[in-house]
Amino acid sequence: MIANKKEFYGGAGMMVAFIVVLFIFFMPVFNGQNGLEYLDDLYNSISKGSAYYIPKVQQETDQFMGNAVTMTLKMANEAQASQTAPLFEKGGASVNTAGADLKVSADLGEILTNCLADAEVMYKNDGQRVLAKYGYDERQVLFNWWKACKAMENSLKKQKKFAEAKIVASVGKKAVETSYNYYKVEPQKISARIGLVSFSLLFYVIYTLWYGFGIMFMFEGWGLKLEH
Repeated sequence: MIANKKEFYGGAGMMVAFIVVLFIFFMPVFNGQNGLEYLDDLYNSISKGSAYYIPKVQQETDQFMGNAVTMTLKMANEAQASQTAPLFEKGGASVNTAGADLKVSADLGEILTNCLADAEVMYKNDGQRVLAKYGYDERQVLFNWWKACKAMENSLKKQKKFAEAKIVASVGKKAVETSYNYYKVEPQKISARIGLVSFSLLFYVIYTLWYGFGIMFMFEGWGLKLEH
């Protein structure tokens, strides 16, 4: 039995409206995207502008110019090793390939500068330059750089070159990984979309409360109550 029909049906009406809005939100009515995809792209484009660390990382890398290193890098397979070797060679390194292993002798500052140059171009969504430079997919180039940075970090740590390992890790995380994740995303300033951002945050709060009160009214109208 329903104890309070007005409260119960009011809550039920709120839940129906909630479901209707939810259905519309997941329809491709926002420039061909559903609401989740649209807002995801919006917040990615806004966050991209604040994730640009490449100039700062380059300044840190400059301190390692003239720092000669020799590293043995274990790649995932022979194909990845053969794709990764040119990345180092473009930075002036001497590279010997043996199966999935690379033996790299180089100026650490030079190879990291080349890595950052590729990350910079990709961050600006100009992947065709990277494709032309190495002759294969630009996303794969950045992925190979990311794997190479991991391998360099491990090799340098084994040699107890911790300062060198740290800068390599920084390049991999703050430049290569960021450029890969934001590739093809067009940056926007939050000031240009402040109205939409404010509305989306306010809508999220109201919509969550809407659901909660709808459930509460239905159960209270049904006669269920919390008691101490």
